[in-house]
Amino acid sequence: MKGSVFDIVHCSLVDGPGVRTSVFFKGCNLSCTWCHNPESHSAAPEILYYKDICTGCGACRCEKPVCDRCGHCALVCPTGAKKLSGSTMAAEAVLEEVLSDKVFYGEDGGVTFSGGECMLQREFLSHCLQLCKENGIQTAVDTAGNVPWAAFEAILPYTDLFLYDVKVMDSGLHKRCTGSGNAQILDNLGKLLDAGKRVWVRVPVIPGMNDNKENFLALKSFLQQHPAPEKIELLPYHAMGETKYAALGKTCHPFAVPEKETLDALAAHLDGAAVRR
Repeated sequence: MKGSVFDIVHCSLVDGPGVRTSVFFKGCNLSCTWCHNPESHSAAPEILYYKDICTGCGACRCEKPVCDRCGHCALVCPTGAKKLSGSTMAAEAVLEEVLSDKVFYGEDGGVTFSGGECMLQREFLSHCLQLCKENGIQTAVDTAGNVPWAAFEAILPYTDLFLYDVKVMDSGLHKRCTGSGNAQILDNLGKLLDAGKRVWVRVPVIPGMNDNKENFLALKSFLQQHPAPEKIELLPYHAMGETKYAALGKTCHPFAVPEKETLDALAAHLDGAAVRR
């Protein structure tokens, strides 16, 4: 079983509990205006070009009439000005990368599958999760939940924790921000909570989009209808992805970084339940 992966981060401390290996699948069915991983949007391989560090040496020159994104130019670039995003990996190769970090996991750590939207590659994800569980590794799935419930059912037996993105509670605004309404997303979240699964709800805090009292009171009201998630995290917007938009020839929509006082006030609307990074 093979799938499309665009990055594997070793010894991550920000994608769930403990030390983790984060595996990022390529392809997403949302188009969030604040996304910091624009290279995750398309399922196809892409070449990022960082012109500011290009020396013009010509090592990457290609004789092909049309670029097929084979990645050779990135491989031979001496400065890293060109980078390939996306490659096909076998589930066994992913497991090998995960196992290389196993000594660091301790009691809480493990592997986190993320994206993009990792659940769009349901069969590949399920196979990877099964292999990890067979090797005694704790598993987490980071998802926006915009998939049919059947996709969750396929991985429930192999997933220890869900990191679940809740971006905007108002469905109309959610569609304007992400290209999709949120009815399916919230329905799936409710089912996970009702099923007693471990869930961390994660809210990206985007100034001018969702950083308001009404949005957080609506989230609180929704969660009160279900068993409580294990944790709620507020994830403040950051600008680390902006250079990647330029490298892909795309336009970035920058936002301000929210102040700590704003995060504190929003957490208070959730009765202080949020854990912030």
